[in-house]
Amino acid sequence: MEKIALKRKDNNLLKAAYANALTDEDFSNLVSSLDTPSEIKMKYTSRLKDAAIECKNCQNCQGLVSCRNNMKGFKLTPKVSLDAITFSYEACCYKKKLEEETKYLQNVYFFEVPPILKTASFKNIYKDDKNRLEIIKKIKEFYDLYKENKNPKGIYLNGNFGSGKSYLIASLFNELARLGYRSAIIYFPEFLVKLKGNFGNNFGNEYQELFTSIQKVPLLLIDDIGAEKLTDWARDEVLGSILQYRMDYKLPTFFTSNLTIKELENHLQIKSTSADKIKARRIIERIKFQTDEITLIGINRREE
Repeated sequence: MEKIALKRKDNNLLKAAYANALTDEDFSNLVSSLDTPSEIKMKYTSRLKDAAIECKNCQNCQGLVSCRNNMKGFKLTPKVSLDAITFSYEACCYKKKLEEETKYLQNVYFFEVPPILKTASFKNIYKDDKNRLEIIKKIKEFYDLYKENKNPKGIYLNGNFGSGKSYLIASLFNELARLGYRSAIIYFPEFLVKLKGNFGNNFGNEYQELFTSIQKVPLLLIDDIGAEKLTDWARDEVLGSILQYRMDYKLPTFFTSNLTIKELENHLQIKSTSADKIKARRIIERIKFQTDEITLIGINRREE
């Protein structure tokens, strides 16, 4: 008899809580849309109250920045399932739009580069500096030719700090990514550090996986070449091997640097021996074979 009394008491509490919640218009509207008996609904009163609050938040929402829900961009949503109610988080219209707009990022591998490169696009390129016209024309030519499988050469883009070299190439890669083309942008100094750190891990598996993925990616930007701490290994085993493979298989390669190709050759000559000079020259010839050199001396946007 005591168990029956307790069960009745609990049931009465559920009914009271449910009846009290129904006085809220948003809660009432939500539960009325669920095609299941009240005896089922009242078991989920607390969770349904949460869902009603999030539903109301979505009605007044102006975008993801102002989202007030527990999970930004998602709404707690109840659904009737047999003799129960299940709850799941469903993406809102703003979240779905963002996911659709950024789907292209799945096709670009970014390694230690500024976040702004992930949103770079043709429409946001600064065109207020006439010094940029040559490179803008060149990347758009590449875009058109690459879509037609014409296998155009890459670009060696050198120039002053903050002139937007990386952004310009990233905008090209992102636009091609929207069409399904894969690419990678690596900040070369940190890429070498990462490779060196993985060299002995798991019998070199992590090293080989990272190295091979960069070596074989359809489009590659080696960002800020010439800023790295150079060693024989970095020049000959890493850079030389990557460039040789990409040259053999005609995979477009891009570079950004504060050095001209001639200055880069001096950087690549580590020792003052004729043998080392030949090794540096070999790298430079691979770069020249795969790219057109363009110099961009422009406004330092980082100081604006």
